[in-house]
Amino acid sequence: MSKAWSSKQVVPDVVDDAPPEKLTVKYPEVTVNEGNIAKPKQVKSPPEVSWTVEGDALYTICMTDPDAPSRKKPSAREWHHWLVVNIPGNSVDKGDTLSEYVGAGPPQGTGLHRYVILVYKQPGKINPSEKKITNRQGQGRGKFCIRKFAEKYNLGQPIAGNFFEAEFDDYVPKLHQQLG
Repeated sequence: MSKAWSSKQVVPDVVDDAPPEKLTVKYPEVTVNEGNIAKPKQVKSPPEVSWTVEGDALYTICMTDPDAPSRKKPSAREWHHWLVVNIPGNSVDKGDTLSEYVGAGPPQGTGLHRYVILVYKQPGKINPSEKKITNRQGQGRGKFCIRKFAEKYNLGQPIAGNFFEAEFDDYVPKLHQQLG
């Protein structure tokens, strides 16, 4: 993994160590590459993701923003944008969605936010107790901690990951309106 994980402080803000594999994350207009900048309007739909899979293992994927509402004052750290468990192989659409995908939506004037996408190999099928959240709900997404979620379900360390940065653009007010 590149030094971007530590230079952009994803290590230690979100994970203890950079994952051993670089997660492939492709949106129609931009490919994520360890801290590159993407516009919220480019990442409004779920990306295509892929990682190395093992046999019939199940996986968890999470996209989280440790900079909510701003990097200087992250009082809502982490705000999770996507959470799917029990994914067979790379088939995210066949997993159990706990939080539907919501793209980057940094508030105006808060600068760049980091959006971290992590994949964990599960020890087996998990039966999560978390309430399901639609892509029209902002409630229940703030003050999340992927470390605590991973610990709760014995996921260990992420096996793959990637991240990008984004700041406010003209799509963000539409997203905030969608979230109520």
